[in-house]
Amino acid sequence: MLILGVGNPDRADDAAGLAVAARLRELGIDAREHGGDILALIEEWNSEDEVVIVDAVVSGAAPGVIAIWDVREATLPAGCFSCSTHALGLAEAVELARALGLLPRKLFVYGIEAISFEPGGRLSPEVAAAVVRLTQDLAATCNRKRLAIAAPTPPSSV
Repeated sequence: MLILGVGNPDRADDAAGLAVAARLRELGIDAREHGGDILALIEEWNSEDEVVIVDAVVSGAAPGVIAIWDVREATLPAGCFSCSTHALGLAEAVELARALGLLPRKLFVYGIEAISFEPGGRLSPEVAAAVVRLTQDLAATCNRKRLAIAAPTPPSSV
């Protein structure tokens, strides 16, 4: 499973995805930070079977709320990812990949509801707490997957 944290480290809550990726790496879990060219996401997940993307969102929910979208089942809500400083945001990159047949077999987007995008700002307390919760949840999921892969197959009875 490839985990990508998306965001801008210099714009307060927009760094939420990057913070999750950094914390996962501290726990020994392979997670990558992605802050630049949003189209490069398509290239990065091109050979992956299962991808998780974490990004800041603005949907009108309470700050720090974590939303999850199964992108294979539905499109990302319009406007939630408009906090990007790039002309092409995450939702547009996902839909372009869908149109080109380049989505991974499983693609989940975790959005952390943000409140501040102030240049040079830090994560708001609500978003910082959500980063901790989501890091714990994703780490537990990764550990369960590792255990399932490492578990020996029971012998078959004849």
